[in-house]
Parts: sequence; C-alpha cells; structure tokens
Amino acid sequence: MDVPPVVLERGSARPLATQLADALRAAAAGGSLRPGDRLPSTRELATALRVSRTVTAAAYDQLVAEGWAAGRRGAGTFVVGAAPSGSVPATAAPEVPAEPPAVVDLRAGSPCLEVLDRAAWRRAWRAAGDAPPDARPDPAGDPAFRAAVTGHLLRHRGLPVDPTAVLATAGTSAAVGEVARLLPPGSRVGVEDPGYQRAAGALRAAGVEVVPCPVDDDGLVVDAVPDGLAAVYCTPAHQWPLGRRMPAARRMALVARARAEGWFVLEDDYDGELRYDVAPLPLLAALAPDVVVHLGTSSKTVSPTLGVGWLVAPPALRADLLARRTATGTRPARAGQRVLAALAGSGDLSRHLRRLRRELAARRAVLTGELTRHGVHVAGDPAGAHVFVPLSDRDTEEAVVAGAAARGLAVDGLARHLAGPGPHRPAAGLVLGFAAPSRAELVRALPVLADLLQRGRDADGPPPRGSGPSVR
Repeated sequence: MDVPPVVLERGSARPLATQLADALRAAAAGGSLRPGDRLPSTRELATALRVSRTVTAAAYDQLVAEGWAAGRRGAGTFVVGAAPSGSVPATAAPEVPAEPPAVVDLRAGSPCLEVLDRAAWRRAWRAAGDAPPDARPDPAGDPAFRAAVTGHLLRHRGLPVDPTAVLATAGTSAAVGEVARLLPPGSRVGVEDPGYQRAAGALRAAGVEVVPCPVDDDGLVVDAVPDGLAAVYCTPAHQWPLGRRMPAARRMALVARARAEGWFVLEDDYDGELRYDVAPLPLLAALAPDVVVHLGTSSKTVSPTLGVGWLVAPPALRADLLARRTATGTRPARAGQRVLAALAGSGDLSRHLRRLRRELAARRAVLTGELTRHGVHVAGDPAGAHVFVPLSDRDTEEAVVAGAAARGLAVDGLARHLAGPGPHRPAAGLVLGFAAPSRAELVRALPVLADLLQRGRDADGPPPRGSGPSVR
C-alpha cells in the first residue's frame, strides 16, 4: 500500500519510533488504515520517511505487541485492530471489550429457525433468482406470490379468495400503516390493550389517533369499544400478547358493530396457522368480507428476512390502496415474495409448517410442564409460539425481568405491550416466547426461569436479583 501520511518531529524529545507508532495507531483510529490493510515494509517506510530501518522496525514491533498489527511470514505486516473512537495514548494497550454474556432469548415474536430446512431455503432463493427481473413495478405484488397466498389461505386458514383479491405487503405493521393513511384526517382507530404496540406505532405514524380498547380472557371486549371509530385493530385468532382466542359470539358482535357503525376491522392473523388442539380457527374475513381487512405475514412462521405479508380487503378499499401505491410509487419489494412463492410451489412451505407445528407443540408442552411443576400458572391457548404468565404486580414483573437478565435470560414483561391505564387487564406478567432458542437452550433455561418465578411467588415479593444458578 502507499505510505500513510506521517509527520515526525525530529526536534522532539519523544523517540521517532514512538512518534511513528502513535501516527500509525491514529491512522487506524481515524479510518485511514483499516483492518486487513498491508503496511509498507520497514525498509520502504524508512526510505520514505528518511529514518533508519531501526526506527520503523521498533514502531512495528510496538504495534504488533499491542495487537494493532500482525506479521505474516512471507507476506508482510498487516493492520488487524481499529480503535472505536478517538485516539489511544501511546503507552496504553487497546482495551479488550468484555465478552457479552450468554443469553437465551425467551422473548416473544421470533420464528423457530431451528426447524427451517436450510436446503429448501437455498433452493427457494435460487428459484427466485431464475425469474426475470421486472421491467415495470406491479403495485399489487408478484402474481406467483399472490397465487401462493391464495392456496395458503384456503389450505391453512379456510379462506377462499381469488388471487386478484390479494395484495402483497411488507408485513402486518406496514399494511396497518397503509390502511390508516387512507382514513379521513383526524380518524380514531381502536387497538387492543394490552396489544401489539408496533401496529399502534404504525397507526400513529400514519397520523391517526390510537384509542386503547380493553381485552379479557375472550380477547377484545366488544362492548367496551368506544363510539366514533374509523377502524378497530385486533388479533382474534390468538390475542397478542395474552394468547387467547375470541369466541364465536364475540366475533359476531364485533362484525355487527362494524357494519352498524361503518368501521373496518383490521384482523391481524400473525400466527393463525399454529394451533395444536383443534384445526386453525375460521377467520373474521370469512365471516364478514365486506368490513374485515385480513392481514397475514411470513415473519412468525418462516423468517422476517423475507419481509413479506399479505392483505385481503373489501374491493373498494383494495382499489384505493392500489391507487395510492401507483400515485406514490410505493410497493413492497418482490424478492421475498418470489422466495415464498417458490417455497409454496415446491411443497416445502407446507412441509415446513407441519414440522413447525410439531416442534412448537412439543416445546410448549415442555415449557408449561416445567413451570406448572413449580406451581407457576401458565395462561393462553395451545397455539402460537408464546404463553402468558400472570404475576402479582408491576414490581414483581420488573424484578423478574431484571433477575432473568442477570442469570442469562432475556424475557419480556407485560408492561411493554400496554398502551395506557385500564381496568380490564392483568396487572403484570411475563410474555414468554419459546421459538427463538434452540430446544437445548430452552431446556437449559426453564429451570432457571421456574426458580425465579417460584422465588417471587413464595416470598410474596421480588426475587433476589442475580441469585441462584444461571444459564451461562
């Protein structure tokens, strides 16, 4: 490489070798030298700087000793370190960052990648790459993807739709935001509380007012939904995060109010394919396609890498969405759509869902069995990839979350899923996901978690932070 810019003060009392080491170290800190760059040979650098080779060799030796550079026999000396910011004193060795603690992720919302067939994943990406590039954008989405979603909805969710009725989206939150931007200015949209705060954030970002609506053991409390709304967002098949389903009578009441008062129901079916006790529950969209906007996603069943979801809406709303996409040039990316279409077309998606249901059902049984054995109550339907553990109060919740972190577990408290104060919801609890870790990590983590929860219950107060064994 070229000789880096170096200025040596020959009249200074500081040795030239020290000045040179400082200059090279500062060049790495500032980005002029990057890891992997080859330094000039000691002879070349000595000639360029008009110093003796002893000076350059001593500077290189200092950098190698500090870990900033490394010599490779027959190849030269290479930069291997870079400072995070600022300069490093000449006499100080670079600080070695502490090794992060081993963490088992028991937060909800992640897919189970352990059962994803990586060979099928690679085949789908190759098949997606075989499709020719687009000459013009299609605001509705890739035709093969829309056809695949049509088959998926019929086979796994019992919803018969025509491919032309399906719009590709970038996921449920993005779809919620798209629909919200079509609502009149100043509109108010009801959301479940506790509920999916990312959807609430998408609504606020679209300029509508979010109105928290209470939930109970049967999901959204329809009678408590206030008047004057433009839409209501809910998760009827598997309420997020409490994990219960909305019974038929309440579904009928919700649809009746939507029709009578002229608002839409935004039905987020984020994991409706994943039930372990009965067949997947019928969709609201099948009951009332005139007022229900059905939202689906691949993020919880396959991977958020794809970044794709789908939307089925009443014809007039669907037409408005397409018109807005055309006018603004916004549309979901098609690469992930083509990958999902390839997975569906080969049969790999259906095989993956069968494996996923078996695996998650087994994991749920392990989790509930271990916690129940320790006297911990677990709530929620046999579905999806998370459960809810009620706790006595917010202080206990915060202490359990902190204590779990100290012992190598990442867990989620109910507080993160709340929009505001309300009388119809549990005071506190944990929302526990069991899809993200490997089966071995889950088995190792559960006794630690059970111990934390049991201590909190038996002591009638917060468990000691960091006490007991950890998963590290």
